[in-house]
Amino acid sequence: QVQLVESGGGLVQPGGSLRLSCAASGRTIGGYVMAWFRQAPGKEREFVSAHSKRHGGPFYAGSVKGRFAISRDDAKNTVYLQMNSLKPEDTAVYYCAADRNLILSSMSNSEQYDYWGQGTQVTVSS
Repeated sequence: QVQLVESGGGLVQPGGSLRLSCAASGRTIGGYVMAWFRQAPGKEREFVSAHSKRHGGPFYAGSVKGRFAISRDDAKNTVYLQMNSLKPEDTAVYYCAADRNLILSSMSNSEQYDYWGQGTQVTVSS
């Protein structure tokens, strides 16, 4: 079992930055695909970014590429999402997810992940 706890969300003005953290416990994440998803009110959960040592990467959704950066510190068992140039449309609850056995083509599919955090709210507004 892997437990995931996100932190770092909050209210930020358009153009601002935030860094989300996802602390894992229970297992070391070195062999896991680690990903970030988000869900805005009234919308489906959508893929944001993923990183896998086995499949390479990082991988990003087109809407965040060039603005967001995923990184991982396996020694701290933590994954990060640096979010720059934030836009109002980035407003959502952001979730960390993990899975050990994903294939490359499944990494953007939220249904394929076994482990999820509780989410952290990010609000981009002036």
